Amino acid sequence: MTLESPGLQPVVYVIDDDSSIRGALSNLIRSIGLQAEVFASTSDFLKTKRAEGPCCLVLDVRLPGVSGLDFQAELTKSNNSIPIIFITGHGDIPMTVKAMKAGAVEFLTKPFRDQDLLDAIQVGIERARSTHANDKAISELKAKFNTLTPREQEVMAWVTGGLLNKQVAAELGTSEITVKVHRGKVTRKMGAKSLAELVRMADLLGIRRTKH
Repeated sequence: MTLESPGLQPVVYVIDDDSSIRGALSNLIRSIGLQAEVFASTSDFLKTKRAEGPCCLVLDVRLPGVSGLDFQAELTKSNNSIPIIFITGHGDIPMTVKAMKAGAVEFLTKPFRDQDLLDAIQVGIERARSTHANDKAISELKAKFNTLTPREQEVMAWVTGGLLNKQVAAELGTSEITVKVHRGKVTRKMGAKSLAELVRMADLLGIRRTKH
């Protein structure tokens, strides 16, 4: 398991209206060295500031008020990508399919084996790590992109869209030599070792421009 920096330890959130289940799951999660925070309702969970590090959510399907599946939909709409492991005492196939299609890590029917839940939690934490790393990489790319001048940003968009220097010059109404200078600065500022790498960066940033 990857060691996390202080303050970025994995956290497992549990939402279940049964206090005995909350206690049991909290003890189980802590038994493998993970932090656990438990809640009786989705509204209580939403009042809590989410951890900065990787985390996942163990969510009961049947809750008072908003159901687990409805809450999953709400989180998706708000771009909250926390991995979810559903637990339920009353699961059925349509419910399971709906949850998994919406991106759930696992759908476990009570009583389930402790190891099955722990395995699902590890998958959820790894998924969260991957998302966190990707978000961080995009954030760093945006910071580099923002150091480019507006003209350099245009040149990057056109060059990564497949245009030759002379074609970019024509699009921008400037000389080919000027485009080459801008292109060199773009490559250096973005830290790209090749055009292919610069294209990947442009794809992540969503800035590639192509001629129709």
